[in-house]
Amino acid sequence: MTLPLQPNTSRESLKMQVLPHERVLQWAEQRPNEVFLRQIINRQFSDFTYADVADKALRLVSALRAMGLQPGDKIGLISKNCAEWYICDLAMMLGSYVSVPIFPTAGEETIEHCLTHSESKLVFIGKLDNTRAIDAVTSRLTDITTVSFPYPDVPECQHEMNALIHAHTPFEERPSHQDDDMMSLVYTSGTSGLPKGAMLSYGGFAFSAQNLINHIGIIENERLFSYLPLAHITERVYILGTSMMAGVQVAFPESLDTFIEDVKMHRPTLFISVPRLWTLFQQRILDKLPQARLNLLLKIPFISGLIKRKLADGLGLNEARVLGCGSAPVSPALLRWYETIGLNITEAWGMTENFAYGTLNLPFRSEKIGTVGNAGPGIEIKIAEDDEILVRSKGLFSGYYKNDIATKESFNEEGWLHTGDLGSLDEEGYLTIQGRKKDNFKTAKGKFVSPVPIEKRLFELSSIEMMCVVGSGMPAPILLAVPHDYPDFDRERYARRVTHAIEAINKELESHAKIKGVLMIKEPWSIENGILTPTLKIKRHLLEKKYHETGSHWPKGQLIQWEE
Repeated sequence: MTLPLQPNTSRESLKMQVLPHERVLQWAEQRPNEVFLRQIINRQFSDFTYADVADKALRLVSALRAMGLQPGDKIGLISKNCAEWYICDLAMMLGSYVSVPIFPTAGEETIEHCLTHSESKLVFIGKLDNTRAIDAVTSRLTDITTVSFPYPDVPECQHEMNALIHAHTPFEERPSHQDDDMMSLVYTSGTSGLPKGAMLSYGGFAFSAQNLINHIGIIENERLFSYLPLAHITERVYILGTSMMAGVQVAFPESLDTFIEDVKMHRPTLFISVPRLWTLFQQRILDKLPQARLNLLLKIPFISGLIKRKLADGLGLNEARVLGCGSAPVSPALLRWYETIGLNITEAWGMTENFAYGTLNLPFRSEKIGTVGNAGPGIEIKIAEDDEILVRSKGLFSGYYKNDIATKESFNEEGWLHTGDLGSLDEEGYLTIQGRKKDNFKTAKGKFVSPVPIEKRLFELSSIEMMCVVGSGMPAPILLAVPHDYPDFDRERYARRVTHAIEAINKELESHAKIKGVLMIKEPWSIENGILTPTLKIKRHLLEKKYHETGSHWPKGQLIQWEE
């Protein structure tokens, strides 16, 4: 079907930027039968055209109005990525609701905080690996209306999304959003406590997505793959935002178990991941092709090209022209390793408060690995006297919901955003991140230590999968290390390798920053046990508290201990 496009003539005449929902209606008018979203179900693509998506979203707006929800009301959304996530987000834009996305792996406390703090009146519930947390919260918050997505094992809700869509006609009114209108409340990952609700505007979202489209050169025949949580600002802007604004096809995985096969089915041309997953992909390759043999094959000119193509094909990335990495610090050594197999990964930097759009190493420059690139178009960056990174652009958040004090502390009088990250700029404006201001700690000797540069160097020197340097109030820093889960794991051999790495880095560090000991952690850190945030960042403050006594009473002369 073809939907009538009703442009806002005043917006057009003033040449204001076009907003994402306006673009989707435009695509539905101009390209109604082209496939926009591809949901993998039972190993088959279930396709949604632009007209399908717009029609379903407009019908959903009518359903929400019929339930009594009015423009400006907050609506929660908790689900893994899927086509329905997009449709709901579009419906909230078209209905002038404020979306409140929640990580699908969030625990009870976080879910309840996001819904109650935002005063959400309804919550969409979709694909989840575990429903215990949302079940517990909705059983307590009985005044919040629940709507389920059409997937197996979704909790029973008061309404079902497809039934609502089928029961209503498309909403006929069109919103007239101003650039500074609030589009979404995105709650930060909560590395140091309860998440804060960042107020994100339509104008900031459109500015960031459009500048990314222009900078990356995204065109209509690109293919995106959406699997990092859409509740996270990076996926929301880099994938959802750019796909809506540029009219680009997006596919969604069926499950974590089928992830690689799902990527292969779609063969994305643009692909973004996080350091943890790039590390897992590397391990998957090395499990089948050990490093020594890989090095040998890469030295043979004819074989080298074949190997590189086969490895890219095995990950489903053989047609990807841009690969990205962000969200957390990544080891330069990991990026160098991917470069050796022909996969150049662009590192980027941003945060919820600047719509994840700050710097990119694009076009990719090998000699700039170790930096997070330079400022994207429309972005200003400078370093304060205390080495904090300050950023200014049209794509900054409006403040924290119900938290005027934190909002005021976020900006200086000239409109620069205090990012809380420490860094430096080289002569070409390429930014190197040195860690978070709040991550730096003072030992019992009164000396400050910056843990992130130490951790990044240790990633290069060792094979530790996850690590965290702690030491606040301790005689000296200690390293908490989660060993790789190797078959036939040899403790003594592993300990020797880690010892060599610690000895090497201690030669590079000032005396007060030298690692006194290494505690090998028994239970891997995860979202489930509360040590990782939904974006796989380590909650450093929890580890500092948990292991403070261990570090304060570390046995003299002993470098490595195993947690029992």
